[in-house]
Amino acid sequence: MDTFFEKDRLPYVCSPITGQTKEQIKNEIHVMKQYKPDMIEWRADFFNELDNTDEVLHIINEIRSIMDVPLLFTIRSNVEGGNPISLSESKKVDLICLICKHSSVSLVDYEACNDSEYVQKIKQVARKNGKRLILSYHNFQETPENEELLNRLKIAETYGADVAKLAVMPKSEEDVFRLLSITKQADQSMSIPVITMAMGELGRISRMLGWLYGSVLTFGVGVQSSAPGQLPIQDLKQYIHTTKQLLRSAK
Repeated sequence: MDTFFEKDRLPYVCSPITGQTKEQIKNEIHVMKQYKPDMIEWRADFFNELDNTDEVLHIINEIRSIMDVPLLFTIRSNVEGGNPISLSESKKVDLICLICKHSSVSLVDYEACNDSEYVQKIKQVARKNGKRLILSYHNFQETPENEELLNRLKIAETYGADVAKLAVMPKSEEDVFRLLSITKQADQSMSIPVITMAMGELGRISRMLGWLYGSVLTFGVGVQSSAPGQLPIQDLKQYIHTTKQLLRSAK
């Protein structure tokens, strides 16, 4: 287990920032602060000045000055289930590398299905600058077969990621339980932590219980959702707390 994720604190609850302007982002942070998330994810693809490097760095400093928790930096383009962005893939990679070099973010996220040259470039820069790299796989249409799910996680491990992430869309309850089973299998067989979730209404239970199967982090909404099926952070934290109490009392 990566020492970043302390075992007795699992699961970490991360809340996304999705504001389009500096003012919206600042307001989100002040609202979010009261919910005390374990981590913040800045979904920078929502930001309408993503091509302004100075503004991006300024916002990271603003976030860190208001909330002293680990910050995850993510740019997810529209082909990756995010938003249309003005940057080409190479420019996006350059920005992520610059963020690794010149900011206080703790982690960066990148899609593992992108060009291997880009993946390796980000990995090397992240490692050199003490940032952890999450390599992700998102499927907003379906939940692939078990072998592919496990393979997607292991690709991230093979690339040298610090964390492997898997987010898929279930079409049935069986899909959700298959994902949880694969999560357990990956947790037991892989050398790096995993983050998994089934999206949408059907997948909500995976966000509440995935940590029992080995997923180290789950996402809860502070102000605005960044993916389908995310629960309000206060409800999610209360559910996790209650579940932990029930488990302790059953021992």
